[in-house]
Amino acid sequence: MGKWLLYGANGYTGTLMAEYAVEKGLKPVLSGRSEAKIRPLAERLELDWVIIDLQDKQKLTTVVSEFDLVMHAAGPFVKTAHPMIKACIVGNTHYLDITGEIDVFEYAFSHFQDAVRAEIAIMPGVGFDVIPTDCMAAYVSNKLPDATHLEIAFNTMGGMSPGTSKTMIESIDMGNGLARRNGVLQTLPTRIQSKTVQFSHKKMSTMPIPWGDLVTAFHTTGIPNITTYFAMPESQIKQMERFGWMMSALKFPPLKRLALNYVDKNITGPDFESRENGRAYVYAQAKNKKGETAEAWLETMEAYKLTALGGLRCVERVIASDLKGVYTPAGAFGPDLVMELPGSTRYDECPV
Repeated sequence: MGKWLLYGANGYTGTLMAEYAVEKGLKPVLSGRSEAKIRPLAERLELDWVIIDLQDKQKLTTVVSEFDLVMHAAGPFVKTAHPMIKACIVGNTHYLDITGEIDVFEYAFSHFQDAVRAEIAIMPGVGFDVIPTDCMAAYVSNKLPDATHLEIAFNTMGGMSPGTSKTMIESIDMGNGLARRNGVLQTLPTRIQSKTVQFSHKKMSTMPIPWGDLVTAFHTTGIPNITTYFAMPESQIKQMERFGWMMSALKFPPLKRLALNYVDKNITGPDFESRENGRAYVYAQAKNKKGETAEAWLETMEAYKLTALGGLRCVERVIASDLKGVYTPAGAFGPDLVMELPGSTRYDECPV
């Protein structure tokens, strides 16, 4: 296997990925901007390490060019992905990340020709966002090739990592109401349009959110109308409708900084038991102009564990491939990619 760099290895998901990599016999070089955080982890796992500040463009490009692939796990990606993608293009190095941020997906796809010229693959979103949902989008689209509408809903169990929490705060300006309509990203009405979805384990209330598939599923399937939903208790959805102004207040920079500081001090992410016992659920439906539908249900391991193991699987697949360009996970490896991960079960008929 080729030589690869794991950047952001000291973060919650980056550390998980490093630990699982060692269990699988993989040997990433660990990296980040803090020696005080990277070095102890590397020494514990008996891995090589290198310190890079993303603002040091010359060193970043020099170091990245020494590797076949970079797995970028340092968020919020809207702030960190641009310099790393540029360095990978210059260094002829494959780029993967675990982002869920729509702006980052669009930025990545804008560099398709650059990736082709550099003879590299750029593949953002090789975590829970968007491997399971991207695979489900591809799966139902294949069942109904003339689909014009796609709905994807998901339900995860357990808390959020610090990185995910910060990403949500940084993305607050986007709001919750975003969907793709006639091929274009559009803002939905201000009022939350909740929807009851039958998952493979139970019915749940959901609300539309700006999930990465608004970009990735569009590239994977070509379906022009896409809405993505996140499962939440109906009571919480109503509270969000009532107190949405409080979320809007986080757009004010001083309050945003306070929220980010709170995350640093109080959010740790799901513990080992939660990761081992947790499950995640995805539902997807494609519909054509005739009103015909194709549905599928998916159950997977806990979302952060899937991100770590799914990311590692994509590292292996990309290094072994001759991909050149910008890809989604399912666009590169097909709708069964998620089925290569332990604990994944897909249904054509709802089991409950």
